Amino acid sequence: MKRTPLFAAHQRLGGKLIEFGGWEMPVQYTGIVDEHLAVRNSAGLFDISHMGEVVVSGPAAEAFLNQTLTNDVRSLAPGQGQYTLMCNERGGAIDDLYAYRLAPLEYLLIINASRITDDVAWLEGRLAGFDRRGDARVWNASDATGALAVQGPRVVQFIDSCFPGPAVSGTLVARPSELKKNELAKFRLGQAEVWVSRTGYTGEDGFEVVAPADLLESLWNRLLEAGQSHGLKPAGLGARDTLRTEVCYPLYGHELDEGTTPLEAGLGFFVALGKPDFAGRAALMKQKINGPTKKLVAFKMTARSAPPRPGYPLWSVGADARRLGVVASGTQSPSLGVGIGMAYVPPGLAQPGTPLEVEVRGKRAPAAVAPKPLYKRPV
Repeated sequence: MKRTPLFAAHQRLGGKLIEFGGWEMPVQYTGIVDEHLAVRNSAGLFDISHMGEVVVSGPAAEAFLNQTLTNDVRSLAPGQGQYTLMCNERGGAIDDLYAYRLAPLEYLLIINASRITDDVAWLEGRLAGFDRRGDARVWNASDATGALAVQGPRVVQFIDSCFPGPAVSGTLVARPSELKKNELAKFRLGQAEVWVSRTGYTGEDGFEVVAPADLLESLWNRLLEAGQSHGLKPAGLGARDTLRTEVCYPLYGHELDEGTTPLEAGLGFFVALGKPDFAGRAALMKQKINGPTKKLVAFKMTARSAPPRPGYPLWSVGADARRLGVVASGTQSPSLGVGIGMAYVPPGLAQPGTPLEVEVRGKRAPAAVAPKPLYKRPV
């Protein structure tokens, strides 16, 4: 298994390490519920260095990416980012990712850990057939860089002390706390430079940091020290999964795969069908007109039961009850105190309130389709 630059730090903190996407990563430190609630109420620090970083640059970088990704990168000014997807010609998701415009001719793509090899090969294949291929470059920077996510409502109280401003490029702010959602900026730390973005995967306010791999451990320690008095705790993959499930963020390999389209996953907002041709556009346009044959829904368990888990069979109810498929993501919600999940159902069963049943340990337990997101931060 691969290890991030923070492997020794996780060991020192007593992290319970597991395999995830080919990486040895911490699933928890003090406990999934404890870490989850720390992020919801104060702050949590995640190692996300297993994710991939790909730099696309050159005079034709914008044109290449706009033919390659579903969202419209022309809308990005330097220092801005957007959620987007790569699709095959059938409209199936090769990956979902974040695309940042670092400079007029340079972009950074943050891709899923399990998809780095496939994504880079696909991007290079697309570039080989691109009519301006000499004016664009794809560089897999994953081995040279790493990333951290610091998430929660109290992060804004200490983030500025970790990255003294002003920014030197990107969104030119005086300090990180001035960044708006989906903005990023480069800050200098001694002789090094790091990118800080106001993004995350938890449903909370927070920041993500992309930096040279050899700087990761010092940044990790700096953030832990700065956030200690604000309730910051290191958090593992377990809490990251419960947090993203509560707010219905997809995870590749669960809600998304090469046989599932963004429209079926409810991600049509991130598909710019009005822009010029891009990979998968024809199939997605056809599906937009005809309607998808399945839809991703969120659900809650409606009676006491063990938590739903990925792969558990999902059933309709009534005299003509039939197996609909399986749970894509499922867990016990620490914030809501009830079993929750996401799954694909026929469009006719996608309305909130529709009863379902989840087969838990051989017995069917009642559930119901619920509005997304399942968790909303109290105002």
